[in-house]
Amino acid sequence: MPAVVIFLGPSLPVEEARCILEATYLPPAKRGDVEWAVNDGARVIGLIDGVFFQECAVAHREILFALRRGVRVIGASSMGALRSAELDIFGMEGVGVIYRLFSEGLLESDDEVALVFDPLSGKALSEPLVNIRATLALSLERGVISSEEHHTLLDIASALYYPDRTYQRICREAADRIERRTIERFQGFISGEAVDLKKKDAIAALEYIRDRVMPDVK
Repeated sequence: MPAVVIFLGPSLPVEEARCILEATYLPPAKRGDVEWAVNDGARVIGLIDGVFFQECAVAHREILFALRRGVRVIGASSMGALRSAELDIFGMEGVGVIYRLFSEGLLESDDEVALVFDPLSGKALSEPLVNIRATLALSLERGVISSEEHHTLLDIASALYYPDRTYQRICREAADRIERRTIERFQGFISGEAVDLKKKDAIAALEYIRDRVMPDVK
């Protein structure tokens, strides 16, 4: 079977990923990891998670190196969505809602998908802004918050430094701007219905590789 390497971290637990696609799963990619995977024999690379500010991020040139070597490179969810939106014209394949938002220019900043995570467990310790946007949009649609409250909460979330973005912190910051009962209603909503776009897109990428990429790889 062709070698399949997936760079995965907080977007989706590896044990869940393995139930979708059998592959070699590696931690979030840093500078040089994609080129190393190509030189090690990878035929398919799934770039989902990558480092942003902790270490040097995956470079465009190493993805282009992989593509020139005939390696299929699929991006989604986090760093993969960013790089595929930038490099899809060169053959990198983007999957998912977040990729589409970046490729259409509806999102532009790396800050949208940035978060901090436990390097040992891979568990997210903050909430990416792209997930917060989706959750606020759904809560507005469901009538949990008003349009004005939606704008207030989004402004608060956007103004926070990415490691500080948690729903708890956002609600605390909103306490003097939104009625307490509305905050409590919103907290109840997110406890069961918070949207995780990054996880959904990571799953979509793995299914895409399994169903659309692997049958074509010799």
